[in-house]
Amino acid sequence: MRFDTPAADRVTAAALFALGAAMSWGGFVMDRLEIRQIHPASIPGLVPMILGAAMMLCALLLALSTRGQTAPDTAPQGNWSDFAFAGVWSCVFALLLVGTLPFAAAAAIYTFVFAGWFTWQPAEGPARNAKQLIFIAVFAIAVAAGIAALFRYGFLVRLP
Repeated sequence: MRFDTPAADRVTAAALFALGAAMSWGGFVMDRLEIRQIHPASIPGLVPMILGAAMMLCALLLALSTRGQTAPDTAPQGNWSDFAFAGVWSCVFALLLVGTLPFAAAAAIYTFVFAGWFTWQPAEGPARNAKQLIFIAVFAIAVAAGIAALFRYGFLVRLP
């Protein structure tokens, strides 16, 4: 599998911009709650509008970052086993881990295995390998705690 990185980035930017525009429009036309005397700033579509606008901004930045770039003579080679792993492991997370375990534990396990798969480099000596595993574990725990806290306290959503 070969990738023409600048062209792929432009196509991805266009797709993300369209998705962000759809999210923003969908949030804008979502039913309001003024009929129940709820403050207008608490509209249900506010988060999708903000996320859609942020996605459109990121898409523009991605498109602008490819200006003047041409395809390299030797494009990086893709790896089908990494692609398959990402898809299968994401399905395992969504279908098996979430709901079976507390969300923070499921997210930590998912992040640990995912980050380990893509960053693990067998080093020389058990001490170096232990440091890598500890770093990946601390990263996974921090990510899981951050996500759980954001949803629980920021979005006021109870996680499974």
